[in-house]
Amino acid sequence: MYNVFFTLWGYDMTYIEMTALLSGLLAVYLAVKNNVLTWPIGLLNVTLSGIIFFHIQLYADMFLQLYFFLSGLYGWYAWSKGMHETPIKLLSKSTKIRLVALILIFTLVVGFVVSNLHEYFPSFFTKKASYAYLDTMLALLSILANTLLALRYFENWILWIIIDVISVALYFQKGVKLIALEFLVFLILAVLGHLEWQKELKTNPCKKPLNA
Repeated sequence: MYNVFFTLWGYDMTYIEMTALLSGLLAVYLAVKNNVLTWPIGLLNVTLSGIIFFHIQLYADMFLQLYFFLSGLYGWYAWSKGMHETPIKLLSKSTKIRLVALILIFTLVVGFVVSNLHEYFPSFFTKKASYAYLDTMLALLSILANTLLALRYFENWILWIIIDVISVALYFQKGVKLIALEFLVFLILAVLGHLEWQKELKTNPCKKPLNA
């Protein structure tokens, strides 16, 4: 699983990283195209990603994959029942403000816990978490974005764009260069998803912003 598949720019790409990369790209592309297969392929991606994040001490990201797995099961069920064909929705201004406040509060609380996991559970988390608060914020934003995607809220793509920009820099800093490049492609796909859903929203406009 951790055997080297190929080496690029001095970085050894393992089979597990390559499989995670390809499945992740395909899952996002299918989400842009509103295809229900985005969810089962995404389940493979988050399983492999969770293993990778454990080994590079991004513990918040590791736990995030568990949520992604469960929400992926829900998204697969909901979209298979036709939710991906329902009109795109918009969040109200008051809902956006509440969500931002919740993200900030939970980033501080959860980030503190994540930054001390190596002290709480030293036998399992042998190293201190890297970029605990930034990693936690990205995890929380990803939870929100994935939930909004499953529920067909337009704002999910704006969040993914923010997440991907920060993630590119973070993963380059952590030395997982090809995962960083993967998130660069995710960024491009998120922009395309934003434009695609924006076009659909203009064709079938939502009457008014909805509360989440």
